Amino acid sequence: MVLVQIHQLKTANILLSNAYKLAKQLGKEFGILYFDETDNELKSTLNNLEITDSKIYLRNFNDISLSDFSDEVDISFLFIQLTDNKSKSIKYVLNLCRDLRIPYILHKDSFSELKMEKVILPIGFLEEEMEKAQFASAFGRFCGSKIKMLLANDYGSKAATNAERMKELFDKFDFSYNLEKAKKDSFKVEMEAVEVAQNEQAGCIIVSSSRDYGLDDIIFGSKESHVVKKSTVPVLLVNPRGDLYALCD
Repeated sequence: MVLVQIHQLKTANILLSNAYKLAKQLGKEFGILYFDETDNELKSTLNNLEITDSKIYLRNFNDISLSDFSDEVDISFLFIQLTDNKSKSIKYVLNLCRDLRIPYILHKDSFSELKMEKVILPIGFLEEEMEKAQFASAFGRFCGSKIKMLLANDYGSKAATNAERMKELFDKFDFSYNLEKAKKDSFKVEMEAVEVAQNEQAGCIIVSSSRDYGLDDIIFGSKESHVVKKSTVPVLLVNPRGDLYALCD
């Protein structure tokens, strides 16, 4: 299921349309998590948007864990409404998503129609970068997306090894992708991807979230919070699996 979490219905039309479109492309059910006592206003909005085949879940915001709920209803992708672009709001939502085992998109109300003709995939040196490949592959196979692999400009070979492993996966399927060397290294390649996505009118960027938050992340914000804040297109975030990786490379 592709699920949308809505906080403010009056500004959620683009979000609902984009998530519903992606659900149809991926062949998934479409669901809505709505923090209200009734769904009358929501149903009226869905009718106006010609969304007729959705599942609605009414919940109290303070009584729900996103991680537990995603397991309960078998979610594949989660869209979360971001009603403003303030650093504090982004940080708060990211903290709520730390335990998610599914990809999630923080969708700003300022975003326009989702066009998945091109997806930007920045590739760094960490081993968990490979987790992003399966989602890029899904976009290529089911949405007809061209995947632009943006390889970090590192001195070492780890990022290049990740890219080769991703290409092995992509070659098993019939979709278009290309590999391009970035100007920035692994620590800044995601921010370069934001600029590339805007210049090339890409549909989204796929980014690995931080494995752990250090002191700098707590004080100044994590790298994914800066990426989300700056990006003019949706950022698909993938949490590293803590049970699969060591604390250092």
